[in-house]
Amino acid sequence: MTRLPVTDGVRYVLRDNGAGTPIVLLHGFTGNGGAWATWLPDLWPDGRTVAVDLLGHGDSDSPPPERQSVERQAADLAAIMHQLGASPAHVLGYSFGARVALQMALDSPVSVRTLILESPSAGIADPAARAARREEDGRWVRQLERGDLDAFVRDWAAQPIFASQARLPAQVRDRLVAERAANRPEGLAASLLGAGQGVMPPLHSRLGEIRVPTLVISGRLDPRGTARAGEVAEGIRGARHESVEDAGHTPHLETPMAFRYLVTSFLAASVAAPIPTHSP
Repeated sequence: MTRLPVTDGVRYVLRDNGAGTPIVLLHGFTGNGGAWATWLPDLWPDGRTVAVDLLGHGDSDSPPPERQSVERQAADLAAIMHQLGASPAHVLGYSFGARVALQMALDSPVSVRTLILESPSAGIADPAARAARREEDGRWVRQLERGDLDAFVRDWAAQPIFASQARLPAQVRDRLVAERAANRPEGLAASLLGAGQGVMPPLHSRLGEIRVPTLVISGRLDPRGTARAGEVAEGIRGARHESVEDAGHTPHLETPMAFRYLVTSFLAASVAAPIPTHSP
């Protein structure tokens, strides 16, 4: 693992392996960059993989919430990719990571060659719904601030959005619990306060600015997530939306073969395409 500081000294931990065209991998809330480890041999075997611990997660720093905003992290990652000579890159983000990937494609388009967005959201457009989400996240934050991470992990996994994960093999469920429990309560709390959907400025009106090839993946057993993913795909010119049967919010875990096929075939087609250019 490599620990890299950005301009103000905040440090990110990443796993940088291989050579050639890079793909940057961004995990979901409560995850970490290591969650992609089992995927790398088959997902992008002949290229370079950069799996990042987002702020408040894994071994990356956990600065105050305002420093963990989606906008700040997207800018950090663009700077890190430039520093590593990994720009432009294919960028794959899941859930929270997909929101960061979207922001990066909008604010630092020269850093992104293609986008793969699994269970993405462009934020919450309705102010009342956004305020309700902040209130909901506040309850999670208070639980985390009490320091009982095991109870948080149990309650977080019990949400309806993750119901289909009950069908995962026991060893996969155990690994997922261990990944969530490896985080720090204060880091997750700061992430919710700084980068949760309740505080993230919605991006719906800007999606048309994205000009790179984009694949959006969702699971049909997550109808709300599929609707959000559809909104994202409809807003991005030429984006392709694949809704995977028998999967919920985490197709990469629930239907791994289908997910791998969608990603690898998309990447194979994108490698032959010219690198997009962007107007200043």
